[in-house]
Amino acid sequence: MLRLKINSCVHKTGFYGTPFTMFAVITLLFLFAMARESRADSISVVYLNRNWSLKNQNETLTVSDIILPSGVYSALYGEQVLDSWNDVDMRWIAYDNWTYTNKFMVNTTTMRNIRYKNLTLYGIDTVAEVRLNHYLLGRTDNMFVRYSYEISQFLQEENLLEIEIMSPVYAARQRANELKAQGFDVPPNCPSARYHGECHMNMLRKMQASFSWDWGLAAPSMGIWKSVALEYYDVAVIRDVDVATWKNTTHWIMDIRVFMDCAGRQNFYGELTFYAVELLKNPLIISDHVKTPISYKAPVIEFQVAFPIDEVTLWWPNGYGGQKLYPLHFTLKAWLDKRGTSLKNKIASQKSISIGFRTVELVEDPVVEGSGNTFLFKVNDNEIFMKGSNYIPGHILPEFSRDKKRIKHLLQAAKDTHQNMIRVWGGGIYESEYFYEMADSLGIMIWQDMMFACAMYPVTDSFLASVRKEVIQNAQRIAHHPSIAIFATNNENEVAIAQNWYGTVEERFKTEYRQLYIATVVHELKALEHATRPLPLVSSPSNGKESARDNYISANPQDPNYGDVHFYDIFKDGWNPSIYPRPRFASEYGFQSLPSLQTWQRTLGAEDNLADLIEHRQHHPLGMMAITPLVRIHFPLPLPEDANYLEALVYFSQISQAMATKTETELYRSLRDTEHRTMGALYWQLNDVWVAPSWSAIDYYGNYKLLHYWSKEFLAPIAITALYESKIRSLNVSLICDLFEINTDGLQVSMNIYKWSQLFPKNTTTWPVTMVPNGVHYDKVIPVDDIFQGEFTNYNSFVEFVLQRNNMALARTFYFPASFSSVQAIKDPQIQILISNVFCSSQVNVKMNSYSLTLNAKYPAIFVYIELILENHPDIKHYKFSKNGFMMTSSSCVLHLEFEAKECVRLNAKDFKIMTVNQFMKL
Repeated sequence: MLRLKINSCVHKTGFYGTPFTMFAVITLLFLFAMARESRADSISVVYLNRNWSLKNQNETLTVSDIILPSGVYSALYGEQVLDSWNDVDMRWIAYDNWTYTNKFMVNTTTMRNIRYKNLTLYGIDTVAEVRLNHYLLGRTDNMFVRYSYEISQFLQEENLLEIEIMSPVYAARQRANELKAQGFDVPPNCPSARYHGECHMNMLRKMQASFSWDWGLAAPSMGIWKSVALEYYDVAVIRDVDVATWKNTTHWIMDIRVFMDCAGRQNFYGELTFYAVELLKNPLIISDHVKTPISYKAPVIEFQVAFPIDEVTLWWPNGYGGQKLYPLHFTLKAWLDKRGTSLKNKIASQKSISIGFRTVELVEDPVVEGSGNTFLFKVNDNEIFMKGSNYIPGHILPEFSRDKKRIKHLLQAAKDTHQNMIRVWGGGIYESEYFYEMADSLGIMIWQDMMFACAMYPVTDSFLASVRKEVIQNAQRIAHHPSIAIFATNNENEVAIAQNWYGTVEERFKTEYRQLYIATVVHELKALEHATRPLPLVSSPSNGKESARDNYISANPQDPNYGDVHFYDIFKDGWNPSIYPRPRFASEYGFQSLPSLQTWQRTLGAEDNLADLIEHRQHHPLGMMAITPLVRIHFPLPLPEDANYLEALVYFSQISQAMATKTETELYRSLRDTEHRTMGALYWQLNDVWVAPSWSAIDYYGNYKLLHYWSKEFLAPIAITALYESKIRSLNVSLICDLFEINTDGLQVSMNIYKWSQLFPKNTTTWPVTMVPNGVHYDKVIPVDDIFQGEFTNYNSFVEFVLQRNNMALARTFYFPASFSSVQAIKDPQIQILISNVFCSSQVNVKMNSYSLTLNAKYPAIFVYIELILENHPDIKHYKFSKNGFMMTSSSCVLHLEFEAKECVRLNAKDFKIMTVNQFMKL
């Protein structure tokens, strides 16, 4: 059955959607190609992305032959702002005004019969004046907004397009001063002095992090960070398509809305052709607007299509099934004359997207076992524990944030470590179409913040009007993606008011908060509201739907019995599970570490002192106290004046970060079937924007820290945890299973007790176990004193738990009863490395190099860390091992190395550096 719904009228026919035959697919693709080849039959779009020039205000600096996307920093110096002390030394760039110029030709004779000539700017960063042939077209003030100008009256054969961009630093200051003159202060005015940042980032609708953050540099960007296009059409152009999928007992239904732009202020008529090559035998003609006009004020065509359930393949998050995507294509013909089309009305606008069939619910029901509500996601009617990380912009310069190789590398890395959700954080950008397409194809669900973070914001009429455009344009662009799970209007702004972060106790700030987020952002998101989509979250963290009872500003937005929480505490031992909350959903938490010394060397200037640069780039208000106390609890960190201090600090910081994040994540995963009903853990943060102390798991150059290597195990669909409970001095052993089905035959757990002085376990206890599909089996509570007794003490031994079937290990974890500073009988493991296999294959423009490495040891090696030395191989940008930072408790182990390079690379044992904790201890 096919159902069409247009303007609330439902039309029923006897047609059933069936897949195309191969011949029909080929025929349709041929017709698509023919249509695109024929300019007379489609809207003409000319991209003005080449031959731009740039000059500063007094014309002392000029750059030519610029290709969009572009920014002033990158046009002048590429990515050098990320090197040495250039975040400060290049700040003068942001204090000047800059003008982009483009000269282009137009055949006005050919275009004479085209009614509208439209100039569309997809992304201007940020406060700018746009002029064509010296006529002012308009002013931009929001980098997230698409601006369009009808330019027929200004267009000539030879044209000069100028985009004059004002210094964002001075533009922000000017707006803040204007508000202060009216008696309004909008905090925070300036960041912490440690940020080396700029003030009043909340005055502008631009990437908030570009003025600095606690993990990132200040690079107040300016530029044309997306394409510029000339569009020639007569009536209307398709901008976006929204598709919401849902099902009844017999059919999957697509509710489709096609959003259009029209330059004229006149209602129009249209005919839409819909192609779904894998679902419909023939194209579907939506003809209700052939006679009934479409309003130019809100130009949208709505219809509904249904398909039998057994003809549809579901889309699943990573780890639960495949990611089947269905291509959809739309062609619009539009005209003004109610008598019908003319020859020139054959000009058509086209749009292609892909969708997936899945349902997503956010379940907030009363908790039976205690107080509060659940906060969990159901996908395709199944409760799914959301595990993953937070994503900051791929680059601090927005023109580089759309780089496909970087996006693919980061999202593939998330998939490879079993992540099924990432949170696009609210201080960055709305990501590129490619980003969401990659998330769709990899099964990475997106918690999408709107771009407001850690600040109060002005609620002037002009600011709110700009926000409305921003929200609706971006939501309409991305809402159809199956990866989009939920929208949240801001990051940490409710808790900032509740806890008075910025001195905002006045009632005025609560009123303005509600005006911005409830009356504006949520109101605009209602345009995408659908019965099968979760309602937007007003903030993160928040108490979820419970916050409505508090008029969206709760006294404690971090209540663990509701919604989501953010948790950070650097003053306690992060390896101890007892310090953590027991929330419904942890959407932000983490620990800092340092990137590798090799990574630091790539950004270090010839005259730079590394210790000074690290200190400069440590933006945490407490400086290195954010890292060193936790390190010193567990490791023999040398003194700062010792020659090996920085090497040890980098290495130990990565282990500390990995172990603390592992502990916290495992705790949250283990709580899912308890009264706490924890159903989400998204650690902070996946990626970095430069080389600096930060919470990232992957450094700026794409190399994995130990956290990312470890996450492949602690986020695995089958895992074993042994978490210490200090109150009863016992280990809680739990078996976690995210799979919907699990074979429990032959499952057993082995508890292996090792001595630090000997390879292989000295004592093994094994018992049969079972597992719970899509749940947790709470197996044993083992007193620590029952493990470490007799010849085994807290200082000479450690324990390993292995979940296995038929002697095949499925998961493992370790428990260390004492700090590594105090353990006894440690020896030099005398590790040797052998290259056992080499393989090199050709891919597009690169060679994929693969190595198998065998490590041999004579004694237990603590957290074996292996690095590929890149100094002699500059062609290698990043690499990955199959594991890293691992405990070596047998005489040999094999791991694999992969990297891309222009050629097949020949490595030898001297190209690797190996570190262990052993080498820093008194042997």
